[in-house]
Amino acid sequence: MDRWLLSRRTALKAMLLGSAAPWGMCSRAFGASSCGDHIVRVGAVTAPDSLNPFATSSSWWPLCFSYDFLVSVDAQRHPDRKGFAKEWSVADDGLTWTFKIWPSMKWSDGQPATAQDAAFTYNYLRGSIGKPDELNVGVNSTEGLQYFESITAVDDETLQIVTTTPTRWPIDNAVMIVPRHIWKDISYADARGTFRNDPPLVATGPMIIAEFKQGQFARLTPNQYFRTGKPATAGMAFNFFNSADPIAQGLKSGSLDYGAGLTASQWADLSKDPHIVVGESPVEQRNYLAFNTATGQGSGSTKALQDPAFRDAIGYAIDLKAIVDRAMQGHADPGVGVLGPAVSQYYTDLDDIRRHFDLTEAGRRLDAAGYKDANGDGIREDKEGKSLQLDLVTGTSSGLLEVSIASVQLIVGWLEQIGIPVSVTQLDSGALGARAAAPTKGGGGWDLLVGAIWGTPENQLSIGSSKFVGVYNTSYWANEKFDKLISEIDVTVDLKKRQQLVDQAIRLIYTEAPYIVLCYPRLLEARRKDCFEGWGAQDMMSMWAYFPFDRLRTVQK
Repeated sequence: MDRWLLSRRTALKAMLLGSAAPWGMCSRAFGASSCGDHIVRVGAVTAPDSLNPFATSSSWWPLCFSYDFLVSVDAQRHPDRKGFAKEWSVADDGLTWTFKIWPSMKWSDGQPATAQDAAFTYNYLRGSIGKPDELNVGVNSTEGLQYFESITAVDDETLQIVTTTPTRWPIDNAVMIVPRHIWKDISYADARGTFRNDPPLVATGPMIIAEFKQGQFARLTPNQYFRTGKPATAGMAFNFFNSADPIAQGLKSGSLDYGAGLTASQWADLSKDPHIVVGESPVEQRNYLAFNTATGQGSGSTKALQDPAFRDAIGYAIDLKAIVDRAMQGHADPGVGVLGPAVSQYYTDLDDIRRHFDLTEAGRRLDAAGYKDANGDGIREDKEGKSLQLDLVTGTSSGLLEVSIASVQLIVGWLEQIGIPVSVTQLDSGALGARAAAPTKGGGGWDLLVGAIWGTPENQLSIGSSKFVGVYNTSYWANEKFDKLISEIDVTVDLKKRQQLVDQAIRLIYTEAPYIVLCYPRLLEARRKDCFEGWGAQDMMSMWAYFPFDRLRTVQK
């Protein structure tokens, strides 16, 4: 969810956002279990701030339940989870893509939903490129449209996209298709900022946002015009939390039907409840330690952070297995490269160059790189003779799995053992987002950052792209060779060649070490058995689109 999606949330307080209990929690009180109203109640740790997909990247949830993507991730993985397009194909030249839109599809207000709307959405974005109010800040962004030569509605059921070079972006992008009749008179300035897109939304997904209270909940109603039929439930209440504690409590009491982002201890406890099913699945999230590699504005406390040798040595001081075993209680895979095992077609374990945990080796490498404890006080100095004292900031991004404070504590302990003291500041979502922003936008000034990122399989390398400094690239690292590799990957359709290029990029960023990938966490989720059926087996609820809210039904008793 490049989703990324990337405002931050606090990870430790067990309280609801805002002063009032969410609508979904009020209408089925804690401790009371009732399926009679047929409303599905969902809880997750997330902090959506707007219903305007052009203005925010923090509201993937709940927008993805209402708006469709043209294709994107789920439609490629699951034939029964299609988006705005029912079918698609590409010509032999790899440039001309044809999308067949669902016939007779309607928007939730009853207006026809056609290829004209899809063409409008992309051309609306494309028309903003290079303008002062370019639409490049939200889920719906201009990124990738540089490869488009034309976007045309051939007829109401046929969309044609012609690209300037072969690229998979036409099917991989996560642009939410919006209705032309709602958005055609909205200026770029308003779309980027002031237009609220207040509910009820007009969309084509199965659940339509009818009410939104920031920091509390979204209330969704079934779309009577949904292309495969009106969903069988009476609606959905998506409750926003800033901690997993009330989610676990709600599942136990029956106040929630489904919860995502549970802690390991909560998951283990819920697994003993006969009324609850727990699940665990790989996701595209990567938890990482980032170094502030900026020079000048926004730089850290020492130039050592800009030195790949210093960063590489730190990598030997971090026990990735211990982070998985102790901080994640086994519910993760050890970190290696910037692409994890969930992206199986590109994952590599880097066995030939992978670092190993060895504090002695870390110290030896620091000595060799010129970071010694010259005065014998137990603290190393940088090359300017200044004692190293690093400032680490941490938190969790909205919509992402919790970044364990235990992993931060382990890292601090290991670095102290090699003569590098670290102070820790834990920030809430807004504060961490501001600190991690690009230095030109007031971010930076920290040394280390422990955070996480989640992205579509095709954009995961954005973590090192200079184009996304302060957005996905929170280390502020810039490398011309890496950027060139990304550009080549973007225009390479052949899978084998693409895999080779991705492997080169993964190895380059691993060697330069602007990040140490700590782990690839698994999603811990749970659902109750008593009210609804139709949940997924592998993924109870998709992280990429509307599933399973198009097909849930009340349990017959």
